[in-house]
Amino acid sequence: MATKASTHRLKPDVQAGLSLLSRVLRRPKNKLINEAVARYVQEKSLEMEKTTEATLRALRAYRKKDPNFEKALGKFAEAEAAHAGEDPIEGRIARPAGAVQSELRSVLHA
Repeated sequence: MATKASTHRLKPDVQAGLSLLSRVLRRPKNKLINEAVARYVQEKSLEMEKTTEATLRALRAYRKKDPNFEKALGKFAEAEAAHAGEDPIEGRIARPAGAVQSELRSVLHA
C-alpha cells in the first residue's frame, strides 16, 4: 500500500521520546509513528464499536418496553393536563388590563 505524507505537530516531550526510541530500537521514527497510530486506531475503533453496540442494545430494550410510546405519550398528556392553566402557550396569561384595554373591552362587550 502506498503511503501518503502528512504533517502533524508533536509536543516536544513526545518528540524527544520518539527520537530516543528511534535511536535505541534502531528503527525510523516514521515506522514507530505508523505502528503507534495504527495500534491506537485499532483500539479506539474496537472501543467505539463496543460502546455503539451497547447503546444500540439499550435503545432496542427501551423500545421493546413501550413499542408505540403509549406510556410516554400518556405521561406527556398527564403533564400537559396538570399544567394547562399555567401554560403561557395556551394563551391564558393573567395580566391586569390597562385603561385602554378596559375601555376597549367595555365597548366591545356592550
